[in-house]
Amino acid sequence: MKTTDELFAKLHELGAGEFEHLNGSLETHLRGTEALLRSWGASESLCAAGLYHAVYGTDGYNPALASLAGRDRIAELIGREAEELAYLYGACNRKVFYPRIGTEAQLLFTDRFTCTEYAIESWQLESMCELILANELEIASNSAEFRAKYGAALSGLFERMAALVSQAGFQAYRSILC
Repeated sequence: MKTTDELFAKLHELGAGEFEHLNGSLETHLRGTEALLRSWGASESLCAAGLYHAVYGTDGYNPALASLAGRDRIAELIGREAEELAYLYGACNRKVFYPRIGTEAQLLFTDRFTCTEYAIESWQLESMCELILANELEIASNSAEFRAKYGAALSGLFERMAALVSQAGFQAYRSILC
């Protein structure tokens, strides 16, 4: 896997700086998400996934920096595990999957790209939860309006994630949204 600066440079080449995001550019948001994960002690793979979590677009943010046909190219760049997590994040049907977190059905993933459901492993669920937490907290930490509009719903989700995320990430949630 390349260094964070090399991965960031590639995101810039893919046009991440050209896309608007809630608090500025997509590029700034992606870098902030990666920085949060790194500060919480996340693995290099999860940090790289955080940096590339919107590479295929997401359920909440449609512009994509790369097509699904280019998954192998992204995997060569950030590593197979990181790409797999970035894919899951982009593919996640939030309306179906998020309510399952913290329930017996939490390992049943709903893929919006393929319109299928399939089992994921515990480590994937935990990584997804950490990534969801970092993504939302990066936005919330920079927007009082976002916190006011979505804070209560996110708190409910994050409380269900308590046993699935790092202590550092959970404490960050508590300091930003509670």
